[in-house]
Amino acid sequence: MSNENYNVLTPAQKRLIEESLLIEQQEAIEAGSIGYMARVLTQATLPHRDPKERFFDRTNGLLTVSLADINGVGLPYGALPRLILAWVTTEAVLNKNKHIVLGESLSRFMNELGLNPTGGRWGSITRVKEQLTRLFACSIGYKVNSENGLHLHNTNIATDLHLWWDVKNPEQVSIWDSYVELSQEFFNEITDRPVPIDLRALEALRRSPMAIDIYTWLTYRMSYLSKKTNISWEQLQMQFGAGYEFSDQGRKNFQRAFTKHLKSVSVVYPEANLETARGRLILKPSKPHITKK
Repeated sequence: MSNENYNVLTPAQKRLIEESLLIEQQEAIEAGSIGYMARVLTQATLPHRDPKERFFDRTNGLLTVSLADINGVGLPYGALPRLILAWVTTEAVLNKNKHIVLGESLSRFMNELGLNPTGGRWGSITRVKEQLTRLFACSIGYKVNSENGLHLHNTNIATDLHLWWDVKNPEQVSIWDSYVELSQEFFNEITDRPVPIDLRALEALRRSPMAIDIYTWLTYRMSYLSKKTNISWEQLQMQFGAGYEFSDQGRKNFQRAFTKHLKSVSVVYPEANLETARGRLILKPSKPHITKK
């Protein structure tokens, strides 16, 4: 890119390009930034905005994933629970333990997520604690409905959550470690063939839940894609279009948003060979973002 073209970019676009160059310079495995995401949650995504309901579901082909707020604290939404899930899944895969220690202080845990602790009603401290609570308080249901039969499976994400952090003093080291005890079923789900991801890519895309979803999904699809595949905008909206109405205008709005975030994902994952066409997204066999070893 010429200096002239670079200078007209917005600060956010420049930041994304600079971070993507760092990712290209050193593979995730060598940089120690390899992470993992649960495979099923790359196929059907969490809400992008607060659904303000106690039930939410998304469908991708034969698979439907449902979230239920069983404690009345609200359902997880936005980028934060996605970052938390990636971190928790990575810890579970690497340590092979469903007992996940969240850290001795809130600020240390937030640093693990690439976040700066800020106070106030809308600060990052309040939002992280709220999304942690919402995420680990909900249950997940899976339904696979095909011509060969019906399969249902329900599980709680966690059996216990203990947060001892002082939100007014996030640097304060607590006497006891805060931790989450994952349910055995969810632990098995997230550690069974998890999707390798580059945590630096997630950090670069952390301002957009849709961009995070597209990145993890593309990373998964490109790891096994062997032939050109067409995916309709209707199918993509079913999977990624939480909050967009299923109408002509809703589909246009979704397509506009998806295309915008796809461009950001293409910056951090330039090897993804794809193109948009009338009525569909075309995926072509590509180099996986995380090299298989």
